[in-house]
Amino acid sequence: MEELLYGEDPEPSDRFPAGPLYVPVRPGPSGCAARLFRTPLGDRTAVGFTSERRLVVTLGAGQAWIRLAEPALRALTAPLGVTSVTIDPLFTAPAPAPAPAPAPVGPVVLEAALAAPAQRIG
Repeated sequence: MEELLYGEDPEPSDRFPAGPLYVPVRPGPSGCAARLFRTPLGDRTAVGFTSERRLVVTLGAGQAWIRLAEPALRALTAPLGVTSVTIDPLFTAPAPAPAPAPAPVGPVVLEAALAAPAQRIG
C-alpha cells in the first residue's frame, strides 16, 4: 500500500497533542462530566478550546470548564465510543427552546376521536 503524504491525507494518522485545553463540562451525579457535541454530519465529538476566551465566545460565560491535555480528553471519551476531538470550533447551534405545553385534551375531542372509525393501514 502506498504511503500517503500529509498534504494528500485530510486526517493524518499521527496525532499531535494540542496542549492543555479548556474542556466544557456539565454537572453530574458524581461530579463533572465532559460535554460531548455533534459534528455537522452528526458524529459525536469531544471539544476543547485553546483559550478561555475562545470557549466563552463560543459557549457563553456561564459554561463550566476544566483544563485537560488532549491525550487525557481522548482517553476520557474513548470508552464512550467518541474518537474525535474538535479543537476551537467556530460556532455551535443555539440551545433548544423549551417546547410549549401541549393543549389539554377535553372530553369533546376525546369523544370525537373514540367515535371515529378506525383506519386500517396496509
